[in-house]
Amino acid sequence: MFLGPIEEHKPWNTNGISGVNNFLKKTWNLVKGFNSAKPTEKELKILHKTIKKITEDIESLSLNTAISTFMIAVNELTKIKATSQEILSEFIILMSPFAPHISEELWFTLGNNESITHQNWPKHNEEYIKESEHEYPISFNGKMRFKIKMPLNLDKETIEKQVLINERTTKQIGGRPVKKVIVVPGKIVNIVI
Repeated sequence: MFLGPIEEHKPWNTNGISGVNNFLKKTWNLVKGFNSAKPTEKELKILHKTIKKITEDIESLSLNTAISTFMIAVNELTKIKATSQEILSEFIILMSPFAPHISEELWFTLGNNESITHQNWPKHNEEYIKESEHEYPISFNGKMRFKIKMPLNLDKETIEKQVLINERTTKQIGGRPVKKVIVVPGKIVNIVI
């Protein structure tokens, strides 16, 4: 499933096997460090983005992108040192149709007594997925030079002010007059000099 779309012919390539093997090892190591801590916002965001994407991918039979989503999620969970039993349990339920045997083993490792096959499919919560910040690409005459992270709820004028007072902007302008500032909230900022 990992090698490409299910309906397309795929040449056999053992590189796909080693990638999946590494993913399963990372997942195993992640689950081994679980505890009963309350899930963090970052853990919840990663989990609910994953639930949404995996559910959509299964419905459209995009199994290769589902597996890729699992790999991305495990990397993100590993990076933030996720240990919440609740988060990891939901993640393993998602993984169970794709890797049933190791999922069952991990499920019991997480302290569960009943088979994973009896669990309900997780549902995502949009509240956890909502972005509160955006990393604005800052362009000068159409060429992106750097990015600035700002809250999504800022209006155009505030975004413009924040960008213009930034020291990297001052350096890029180099004392030249600014002809125009184009701000698309939640997207980009372009400064014409």
